[in-house]
Amino acid sequence: MPRRSNPRPSREVLAAAADRTLPDVIAAGLDVLFVGINPGLWSAATGWHFARPGNRFWPALHRGGFTPRLLHPSEQDELLGLGLGITNLVDRASARADELTAAELVTGAETLTAKVARHRPRWVAVVGVTAYRIGFARPKAGFGPQPEPLACARLWVLPNPSGLNAHFTPQSLGAAFAELRRATLSG
Repeated sequence: MPRRSNPRPSREVLAAAADRTLPDVIAAGLDVLFVGINPGLWSAATGWHFARPGNRFWPALHRGGFTPRLLHPSEQDELLGLGLGITNLVDRASARADELTAAELVTGAETLTAKVARHRPRWVAVVGVTAYRIGFARPKAGFGPQPEPLACARLWVLPNPSGLNAHFTPQSLGAAFAELRRATLSG
């Protein structure tokens, strides 16, 4: 598929994208279902997950060994052929994840659990430890494998790839994704 450009949405288009939802990239029996916190305005405006140019999801996915090349957000549907998918903990778009309420995260965790039971991925990878801690009432959860499954899937927590997360470099994000990739290949 030819790569589409990522034109900068206007301020008006971004404002209109608030509270929109994005369709999941999902199928039954995936190897890994990646779970974002919620769509950003840029993603809601374009219709592509992790679409804002400063978001490091796509480079981390590639550095981690999940994709044979760096995919553009417009190529998100190619993930299904690689056994990968994307959904969100909370469906509605916002400018920042910290605009979400704890109740939205808890409801999102319940919805995600049902979605995982229905689609049965082998692994679920939540990208954002704070949202995971709140949504799943696991206040001490850390990065990496979690001791409890989510429905039928093994559960992993990754760092938030947003460009706003300055605690992780592109290299350390790639290494975190690579650790998950190794786990998916060994079990």
